[in-house]
Amino acid sequence: MPQERILIVDDEEDMLEGLRRIFNQHLSAVEVTTTSRARQALRLVRQVPVDLVLLDIRMPEMDGFELLESLRKEDPWLTVIMMTAYGSIEIAVEAMQRGAYDFITKPFNKEPLLRAVHQGLERNRLIRENRHLRLKVADTAGFAGLVGQSPPMRRLFEKIQAIAPTDYAVIIRGESGTGKELAARAIHALSKRQQRPLVAVSCPAIPEHLLESEFFGHRRGAFTGADQDHTGLFEEAHGSSLFLDEIGDIPVSLQTKLLRALQEQEIKPLGARKTLKVDVRILSSTNQDIEGKIRDRSFREDLYYRLNVVTLKTPALVEIREDIPLLVNHFSRLACSELGLAPKRFTAGALEELMRRPWPGNVRELQNLVRRVVMFSPESIIRAAELQTLEGVGGMRDQVRTLLGEGVHEEIEWYNQAKERLVQQFTFNYVSNLLEKTGGNVSKSAALSGLGRASLQKIMRRLGVKSDSYRGD
Repeated sequence: MPQERILIVDDEEDMLEGLRRIFNQHLSAVEVTTTSRARQALRLVRQVPVDLVLLDIRMPEMDGFELLESLRKEDPWLTVIMMTAYGSIEIAVEAMQRGAYDFITKPFNKEPLLRAVHQGLERNRLIRENRHLRLKVADTAGFAGLVGQSPPMRRLFEKIQAIAPTDYAVIIRGESGTGKELAARAIHALSKRQQRPLVAVSCPAIPEHLLESEFFGHRRGAFTGADQDHTGLFEEAHGSSLFLDEIGDIPVSLQTKLLRALQEQEIKPLGARKTLKVDVRILSSTNQDIEGKIRDRSFREDLYYRLNVVTLKTPALVEIREDIPLLVNHFSRLACSELGLAPKRFTAGALEELMRRPWPGNVRELQNLVRRVVMFSPESIIRAAELQTLEGVGGMRDQVRTLLGEGVHEEIEWYNQAKERLVQQFTFNYVSNLLEKTGGNVSKSAALSGLGRASLQKIMRRLGVKSDSYRGD
């Protein structure tokens, strides 16, 4: 268990030293930090995790109630005990109403003081453990990475559970970045076909002249360059599920053959003499107006009804804003694990800022932003101000202000360190946006950026960026 940390904030140096001696003597496993300045206390809470704050009410720079409010904005679960020599019922009630856990009056008797601190630390442990368990449950709900507790997500989980045991074909509809492939994987994981791996294909990623061969396979000599047999997706998915991502991009010429395969439950590889029986459940997705494509005859109506036995809709991120804190914590833990970093926490202010955003790229956009912030933030606690550093020139100005500090007496990051961090940040943002625009296509990204493919791959390896993360869902 990591060492617990107490922060004491009081403008009387003698009081700080006296409390430090008592706690060092009786709480040897606890790290004690003191400050006589309210603004310094805020900076300390932003920089390192704090388990308990003892806070004086009467201070010249900012009174204890103001600081309490600011501290709870940074960390709404923080345990704070107020201290004052001007004890009264009214002050005690006001302290509790503003979010303090307890209230003690000066001068202190050692035993009641230690008892209050022990209870405060215990309360902090219980709150953190409870919150950790809730997040863990949300992360491991058995829905293949889908995270959320909002009503739309609960309805989605319920539908997945109802659909999964059947063999019905499912179309998953929703905006780009809403987790359509995750929903398909959840259906498969909860189905009777789960013993065999899901076979997934991005329809737009396959050149049109190769689609038939990819879907149905071919035999050696079927066409120029076919120097060996090739197993198609249907044959590979026999006894399992086949996920067709962005089904609306399949050309009409292949739609007829796909319809026949679904109706007859058999395929004929190119160059083969006999058909093969296949047992495949079809899951497909689209973010397009399929009804419009049917009207303009670019998508077969009979194929649509064959694919659309059941429709599932993944909600846009703006529809599930209340799930953003869960998603941020989930993505933060994933990113820290991938990068080998210690856990990082987003403050309530940072989460509120993220909840206000429009998110046109939905959950994928949120995940990419969390990755960037986790990678480049030097602190274990991530504040709202740091989010602004990733958004263009204005963000860079904010980052420079952060590096220089608000006051002349604050610590300033060394120029070379600051420059290196910002260059790294720019490179990550550039590569991330590039891959997002090309759907994770490294060759196309290299061509658009003017970089060689090998050079771009080298940069991606250095940054820990994987092209798979930017491919369609």
